[in-house]
Amino acid sequence: MYKTIIVHVDDSPALDARLRAAAWLANAHEAHLVGAAATGISWPAYAMLTGSMAVAPGDEFDALRTACRQSLARFAGRARELGVQSLEERLVEDENRDALLLQSRYADLVVTSQDAPGPGTVRGLPQYLALHGPRPVLVVPPAYAGQPLADSIVVGWDGSVPALRAIDGALPLLARAAAVRLVLVDPERESGLHGDEPGADMALYLARHGVKVEVVVERGGIPAGQALLGIAQDAGAGLLVSGAYGHSRYREIVLGGATRLLLERAPLPVLFAH
Repeated sequence: MYKTIIVHVDDSPALDARLRAAAWLANAHEAHLVGAAATGISWPAYAMLTGSMAVAPGDEFDALRTACRQSLARFAGRARELGVQSLEERLVEDENRDALLLQSRYADLVVTSQDAPGPGTVRGLPQYLALHGPRPVLVVPPAYAGQPLADSIVVGWDGSVPALRAIDGALPLLARAAAVRLVLVDPERESGLHGDEPGADMALYLARHGVKVEVVVERGGIPAGQALLGIAQDAGAGLLVSGAYGHSRYREIVLGGATRLLLERAPLPVLFAH
């Protein structure tokens, strides 16, 4: 079960959707919910910018702290409205990505929002956490309104380590689900990872964990991301589970096509791991 859940707190319009998902999880698992808000800059970095470690934090730095405290107060009030029994407000003096990456070490799951333009949005946060973080990341679309995550779940399975880590990270939800579809897209492309009957070994692994699983094999050359979204829509799924794929090109993380599609355009929450 999830016992500690971190949710990214800021003042963006997407906060309510991600908080609804985090609260649903916290209530379903009797988990402790931590709202983490970052100032966007550490005190040493601020001091370097101002030219002296000897000076006290200036008005600009205090304003960042105050904004975080206000966001955390709104988070706490809303979380209580949503029925969360155990919660914590955590202010971190650091850049957003590094702050959440560090905090995630001490949680079972991180909840954030899809990348979207808008005030207060930290661009690139979900993919950074999914590709660099030690814990699975739940990425919530802005239109999420609190639907149950574990009634019907679609899982992408290609035999890879990221997909395996995503499945393991989602096990507390998979075990609760009424229906789980384990989807393989053109498994012949990676025949050496699947055995004689693609999906059978993973389905057996999941069944031993009490998961009600059905293997779905999609053929025809449809891109994996599109295939997963189509099956999720047809199934009325509340959650999609996928490995996160990317590689470094110089200093920029370049996402795989399926990962980018799911991160940016999935109409339902997606649990990623790398």
